Amino acid sequence: MHALQALDQSRMQTLLASRSEGLGNVCRVMSQIAFVCLVVCSLNLPAQAQTAGTLPGPLRGVGIDQRLNEQVPLELMFRDDTGKAVRLGEYIGAVPGRPTILALVYYECPMLCSLVLDGLLRSLKAVSFNAGEEFNIVAVSFDPRETPALAAAKKSDYVRRYGRSGAAAGWHFLTGEEDAIRQLARAVGFRYTYDATTNQYIHASGIMVLTPQGKLARYFYGIEYAPRDLRLGLVEASAGQIGSPVDQVLLFCYRYDPVTGQYSLLIMNMLRLAGLATVVAMGALIVVMLRRDQRQKRGR
Repeated sequence: MHALQALDQSRMQTLLASRSEGLGNVCRVMSQIAFVCLVVCSLNLPAQAQTAGTLPGPLRGVGIDQRLNEQVPLELMFRDDTGKAVRLGEYIGAVPGRPTILALVYYECPMLCSLVLDGLLRSLKAVSFNAGEEFNIVAVSFDPRETPALAAAKKSDYVRRYGRSGAAAGWHFLTGEEDAIRQLARAVGFRYTYDATTNQYIHASGIMVLTPQGKLARYFYGIEYAPRDLRLGLVEASAGQIGSPVDQVLLFCYRYDPVTGQYSLLIMNMLRLAGLATVVAMGALIVVMLRRDQRQKRGR
């Protein structure tokens, strides 16, 4: 009898322990999701609110400051996914006319960095340009403890999921020393901090588009990037070196808004374009009618 009671108590303790562990895991996941939402939403706060110190304590000093037209230090040294020391300029500005998408992430980030890279991947799949042909992608870890092995694993995963030939030569994952990382982050306006209590980095989310010369051309915030905006950003950064005449027409109708990090429709330019199209159509109609009248006169 005592043995049965002891067995029942053991089973009950095991059941309660498993349930407690499950609830603990759920709470940890929910807290991570809430933290990500808080970080992403903080990017949309006006600059006055951030400077006024109204952000929660862990997020103060974290954000992205636009450095449009500023030069990225191409002489900085990092390590590629094989462990080889490489100069940043080997991937940015090495090919004339080819812009670069830059993402500052860290590879063991529990959630937000993967969301940034996944959002970029979804957007790139909807854009006809190919990484390694029309543009490059450079992901740089801002955690100096991370190794080329982690970078290699990330590269293998995203190149496979991207699924386009030549992507391995155009999508690079780098690691580096703390000094080089901080210089690059400072140059692009990427502000982050390390939280010793959670052993994680607190940071904002976004990507940058660089010109073929390595100057900052466009910023896109958050974890989702509209394929149209990303395409137009690449076309503008390349100064028309990539893209089609249709892209040039779209750039006439859309303007980049640095506050929102998106392209907005220019109503006046749309009206001008519609007016020009109307004039051209009317002119073509008049020419056709005149030629028809001339043929009729010759026939009579």
